[in-house]
Amino acid sequence: MRIFPILTALVVSAVLYSVILERDTLLALARGDEVDVAEVLDGPEPVAPETTAEPVSVVDAATGAAADPVRVIARASTAREIDSAVVLRGETAAVREVDVRAETTGTIVSEPLRKGAQVAEGDLLCQIDPGTRDVSLEEALAALAEANARVPEADARLLEAQAALPAARARVAEANAAVPAAEAALAQARAGVPAAEARLIEAEARVPESEARLIEAEARIPEAQARLAEAAAGISAAISRLSEAEAGIPTAEARLAEAEANIPAAEARLVEAQAALPAAEARLREAEANIPSSEARLEEAEAGITTAEARLVEARAAVPAAEARVLEAEARVPEAEARLIEAQARIAEAEINQNAATRLSQGGFASQTRVANANASIEAARAQEQAARAQLRAAEAGVQSANSALEGARAGIEAARGQVTSARAAVQNAKGGVESALAGVETAKSQVENARATIASAKGQVQSAIAAVQAAKGQVESAKAGVQSAKSQIEGARAAEQSAKSQVQNATAGVQTAKSGVENARAGVESAKSQIEGARASVQSATSGVEGAKAAVISAESQVEGAEAAIQAARSGIQNAQSGIQSAEARVATARKEIERLDVHAPFGGLLESDTAELGTLLQPGDLCATVIQLDPVKIVGFVPETELSRVRLGAPAQATLTGGATVQGTVDFVSRSADSTTRTFRVEVAVSNADLSIRDGQTAELYIAAEGQSAHLLPQSVLTLNDDGALGVRIVDAGSEALFVPVSLLRDTAEGVWLTGLPDKADIILVGQEYVIDGVPVAPSFEEVLQ
Repeated sequence: MRIFPILTALVVSAVLYSVILERDTLLALARGDEVDVAEVLDGPEPVAPETTAEPVSVVDAATGAAADPVRVIARASTAREIDSAVVLRGETAAVREVDVRAETTGTIVSEPLRKGAQVAEGDLLCQIDPGTRDVSLEEALAALAEANARVPEADARLLEAQAALPAARARVAEANAAVPAAEAALAQARAGVPAAEARLIEAEARVPESEARLIEAEARIPEAQARLAEAAAGISAAISRLSEAEAGIPTAEARLAEAEANIPAAEARLVEAQAALPAAEARLREAEANIPSSEARLEEAEAGITTAEARLVEARAAVPAAEARVLEAEARVPEAEARLIEAQARIAEAEINQNAATRLSQGGFASQTRVANANASIEAARAQEQAARAQLRAAEAGVQSANSALEGARAGIEAARGQVTSARAAVQNAKGGVESALAGVETAKSQVENARATIASAKGQVQSAIAAVQAAKGQVESAKAGVQSAKSQIEGARAAEQSAKSQVQNATAGVQTAKSGVENARAGVESAKSQIEGARASVQSATSGVEGAKAAVISAESQVEGAEAAIQAARSGIQNAQSGIQSAEARVATARKEIERLDVHAPFGGLLESDTAELGTLLQPGDLCATVIQLDPVKIVGFVPETELSRVRLGAPAQATLTGGATVQGTVDFVSRSADSTTRTFRVEVAVSNADLSIRDGQTAELYIAAEGQSAHLLPQSVLTLNDDGALGVRIVDAGSEALFVPVSLLRDTAEGVWLTGLPDKADIILVGQEYVIDGVPVAPSFEEVLQ
């Protein structure tokens, strides 16, 4: 592209050289004079310089003579400010251009808008047939209602499980409270075994003693009978002597009879007192033995209070469970109603499908199978409706049942309160029994003391009676001694007879008493054995009671674990219900979003660049509905080279000239931060008002962006030359009329010339002849302006 300017410069240089330097030769040729070709080729001979017309000479370095100045053509150039604008080639572009696409599948049911039409933000561009999306939304809402209805049920189950936990813990406490009572009963039963075994040993020890007494009593009978026979034989001998002593005997016999009569009474009282002592001691032992049983009954009654209170707590705990069941039953009612609504919605959907299938079948567009399926769907939906109604009735019946259970739980509270009152009364009775047993012990002790005192008194009476007999005998002896020796013999014989009879009777009575003692001792042995068996049975029963109480504790703890597991399950149910709600809400949101996507609206105001989708067109997600562009304001886009990038600023005023000649004003609103990978240029955008929409998208424009200018000289490209170092520059005429090389920088190459920097604001630039001089060579410039 630069060959033509170079050729032009060469031609111009040759012409200027001929006109200026060889002007005389040219004029001679024009006049027809002869011209010395050698002189032309070798140059003119040197002429002595004139002091008035020629510049100051210099000394030739080789010969030492003064050199003539070289004639050159120069231009007095003044620097001008350029590049006050960055000039770019660009094109117009819409501020926004969007392909509005469908987000769902369906058939267009709206009339199309034609391209070129102006739309406002939010205007309807395409409307898609909703189809069954409304039914899907209703189903999602029904599912949401069902999920919401499950939450109260799950809450009620959690409340029921939490309400069952205190009851289970109360049963654990009741079972734990029953264990000490059972262990106390076991200890009491085990304590009764040694007492029964001691009574058995005591009873078995009494049997030999009673048998020895029986043998001893039976052995006394023959001796007493022998004495009786001897006394009877002595009576016959003493009868004669008795008659003799009868006169003095009555008084002595009366006293003796009185004294002898007192001895059996005293002995009988002694025997009675001695017999009463074991009975009193037995009653004392019995009373002392009754104390543990009374205390055990007291503990049992107190444990009964704990049991009754635990049942009262259990009954009270059953009330929240019953109330929870009421809430659960009431919560099932909305669920049943939601299912009924869902079933009715399915009936409506099935009827719509049946109607559509029937009409399509009449037109030949659907098979009879589809019609049959639609009829079956209606029947299934109606069956679901019947089932939903049945569930609703069952839920209402469940509410009634739960209310009845609640009343029963409250009645159980009243019954438990009555049991607590009865248990407390039993405690009072047991305390009275303990007090009675203690009073019986005191009474038995008093009876034992009285029996022992009676024995001591009876022994005293027996000794007194014996002393009285001795005294009476002394008197009889004295009387016999005073009356006759025969009377003594008669009295002695009669006394012996009476003594023998008494001994016989006593021996017989002793035999009977010993037999009774033996039978009583054997009966005591059997009774003691029965008591041992009963005590051992009580131990077995108490052991079973302890094991049962411990098993009840384990069972109650298992119930507590079951209740805690039920609480965890109920909480999991609540989480599942909440997850169901979130899922249902997501389905509702999806259905509503799907319905919202049926209407495709303009995202902003602008012009339609294409027709909207035609009526009846089937759109898939991503299919084009319309293209909308916004041309007010309009952008003018250009690409600035990286050498000019630093001069472009955001907000800088800019001017664009369109191909039609129109000029518009704007400001820079975008400068790219990254270069184009191919051209290494940066995108620049200028915003321009386009209210009348006269500027279209894609028009070519010349873009001028205001920037800070530079001082430069506009010179022909032929002035450029190189120095010995290869640096680009020009030669100027300095103040001493000598040639001087000045390095320059090329700013721009235009048709008028090149813009150069690096020169003084004012300089005389050598246009022709710069290649024939070097720095310091004197020159004789002919200025271009003078020549012109």
